[in-house]
Amino acid sequence: MKCPFCGFTDNHVIDSRLSKDKNVIRRRRECDECGRRFTTYERIEEMLPFVIKKDGRREAFDRMKILTGLRKACQKRPVSANALERAVDRIESKFQESGEKEIQSSEIGEVIMNELRELDDVAYIRFASVYRSFKDAEEFLREVQQIQESKDKHEDD
Repeated sequence: MKCPFCGFTDNHVIDSRLSKDKNVIRRRRECDECGRRFTTYERIEEMLPFVIKKDGRREAFDRMKILTGLRKACQKRPVSANALERAVDRIESKFQESGEKEIQSSEIGEVIMNELRELDDVAYIRFASVYRSFKDAEEFLREVQQIQESKDKHEDD
């Protein structure tokens, strides 16, 4: 591990702790050259599928792209950062567990929309309007009506 301050590669671990969800290890390190301390995080690298974009390009699955999209959809909404992180964890786990080597970007979009539907209706509509490229107000209204009908159905149960 390279020291971020002096670039020296020898250091030692002072303290190691598991995160609350026990998926990440936090390590406090001290550089053997300059003596400064820094923190590193270790996460198990699991094989995630490649994403096939609409235009046929393939790119690596990117957790941060999903988180960024969720944050934009939930901007100025009462959704906590922790709730967004948990949603990204569920999305990532779903595709890790699928065992697929490649997935369509549209599959990811649908899973994201399902997560947003559970988190916040307004965030869901925001994301859906961009993701599904609503052409006019009628498409927008249909989506809102479907949400309302779904809520009404759950209230009746």
